[in-house]
Amino acid sequence: QVQLVESGGGSVQAGGSLRLSCAASRSSFIFTRMGWYREGPGKQRELVADFSYSGVITYGDSVKGRFTISRNKSRNAVYLQMNSLEPEDSAVYYCNAGVPQANFWGQGTQVIVSS
Repeated sequence: QVQLVESGGGSVQAGGSLRLSCAASRSSFIFTRMGWYREGPGKQRELVADFSYSGVITYGDSVKGRFTISRNKSRNAVYLQMNSLEPEDSAVYYCNAGVPQANFWGQGTQVIVSS
């Protein structure tokens, strides 16, 4: 089993920035994918950004050009730099990591963007 620990959420005004961090409890675990999802009020959970094992990055359409995902592969950590935040970005952000046999989620970190 592996745990994903997120940090960095908070409240910010529109136009501001936040940086989220996620680290896996086992650095030796090899994930096929690792990244971020979010779930806004009354909305379905959606992809924000993630890395494939080979390093291919996928961004959700609504965050392209504003958010940047990065990683420290040796530490099994991913980061999300969020710039030009909008009220619509308010959500609980979840770290996600996958292997062929299982999918792991962090506990979530709240991001609130006020207008």
